[in-house]
Amino acid sequence: MDEMNDRTCIVTRKSAEPDSLIRFVVGPDSTVFPDLKRNLPGRGCWVTADRLHIDKAEAKGMFARAFKAQVVVPPDLGAMVDNLLVRSALGALGLARKAGLVALGAAKVDSTVRAGKALLVLHAYEGAEDGVRKITQARKATVHIGGPATPAYKLFSEAELGLALGATNVIHAAVLAGEAGKAVAKRMVALDRYRGGSPDDLAMIAAIAYDDDAAEDME
Repeated sequence: MDEMNDRTCIVTRKSAEPDSLIRFVVGPDSTVFPDLKRNLPGRGCWVTADRLHIDKAEAKGMFARAFKAQVVVPPDLGAMVDNLLVRSALGALGLARKAGLVALGAAKVDSTVRAGKALLVLHAYEGAEDGVRKITQARKATVHIGGPATPAYKLFSEAELGLALGATNVIHAAVLAGEAGKAVAKRMVALDRYRGGSPDDLAMIAAIAYDDDAAEDME
């Protein structure tokens, strides 16, 4: 079967969509490395796209079994993938900024969210609780009046955001709709998922799991 059509995680043994997996290939020196764009030649294997599963695949020697060969797995493979995802996300963010699809500063982010124009919100690690809380209130208020839900992520430092956006003191940012904005959203989702998801995401997943268990108990 064609490998690209048989996307099964080597850890869970479950098939999944491409965006839920990360492809790995083996280089000429037998080193395993990630193929985030899924376009490198050669036979590959797939791992669920989060740090937990990649670390497990490394620790359990699953890459060698998947490739049926002696391979070299970098000891920092999980960190390597994280770094590549960060670079991809920040690169897309910079392009969105050049396209005029990024609003900076708490006031502009707040107004963009309330206008229903924000695809997502970014908070720097250094963001004060009060500033984050006010923007969270804006996100909730927008949904309350029938506007779109706006996900928020805290994935980068102030310095990382500033470098990507060509600005200083970047604590809060909103990404607007548009092709460049959609590219940012896709990459933020991937990085957030890789790191285990935001507290809101995890709470939602837990709630769904609880409902599924409850439904099974009633059968």
